[in-house]
Amino acid sequence: MLNNLWFRRILPLLALVALAGPLFAQQAEQQSQSQQSADQNPAETLKVNVNVVQLFFNVKDKHGALIPNLNKDDFQIFEDGKAQTIKYFTAESNLPLTLGIMIDSSGSQRNVIDMEKEVGGAFLRQILTDKDEAYVMSFDITVDLLQDFTRDTHRLQAALNKAKVNVDYTSGGIPGMGGGPVPTHNAPGTLLYDAVYLSSHDMLSKEVGRKAMILLTDGQDEGSKLRIQDAIEAAQKADAIVYVLLCADRGFYGGFGGYSGEGDMRKLTEQTGGRVINVGNKFDKLKEAFDQIAKELRSQYNVGYVPTNLKLDGTYRKLEIKNKDNYKIQARAGYYAIKRED
Repeated sequence: MLNNLWFRRILPLLALVALAGPLFAQQAEQQSQSQQSADQNPAETLKVNVNVVQLFFNVKDKHGALIPNLNKDDFQIFEDGKAQTIKYFTAESNLPLTLGIMIDSSGSQRNVIDMEKEVGGAFLRQILTDKDEAYVMSFDITVDLLQDFTRDTHRLQAALNKAKVNVDYTSGGIPGMGGGPVPTHNAPGTLLYDAVYLSSHDMLSKEVGRKAMILLTDGQDEGSKLRIQDAIEAAQKADAIVYVLLCADRGFYGGFGGYSGEGDMRKLTEQTGGRVINVGNKFDKLKEAFDQIAKELRSQYNVGYVPTNLKLDGTYRKLEIKNKDNYKIQARAGYYAIKRED
């Protein structure tokens, strides 16, 4: 179902190719204007000519309360243990946001999925502005794009409502995404890791600005072709923050406990700058968790630096942000030094 994304990405490129001839013909005439524009917009020149690492992060006190109004001098950034020079710093809360809602529709969610749809829809209506976009995916024995990028909250709610618990494992259908990048086996399961990979690779990797995924799941993966590390790597390469709301259908597990996905979910969120919030099957806890995420996404610091290691060799670089008051920093653990498309 993600094939339409190919057209969404390629059509603008085809348009640029069609315009290339007249643009090159005007190049000499516009050279002086371009130079003047570059002089007036040094940030744009920096963005084009060098590899800027951009970080979005939250700062909290020991009680978990968000700390606002800090400045550049309050922080130090280290890449692979080496201090970096901060080139820009902002404490903005209204930067454009691209958000993916990922809803687990496997059998284990049968008693909580309606709650997830209602509270998830209310969250989207609360957080999305006219600058933001969101999409909705569901995952069980397949991974399905229920709604492509949109800022229309009515469409997003309708997409959430389409998510149905899949308890029929005998249909013989082909799981996965119809020839997509992740082949899967025809077996019962919850393709959680595959879903995170696809959301990162197919949806968020070409987007710019702030990007986040929110997973509504019990955290239990069953049958994914990929591993948790593959999902983490894809999210890091897409610069996406991952939040996990652990929604457990206690009846499915025969009481409390009985599922073991929380450890992997903590690894996924800690590596990408998000966190796990355990809500069980309680409506009020789920609403409170969404409220907390909304506050965090609107209270992020944004820093950028040009790394001392300028090699774009695809290697992983470990990041650390330190604060002189030893506040807790909620940020991604690292990034991959990949050449970005202009």
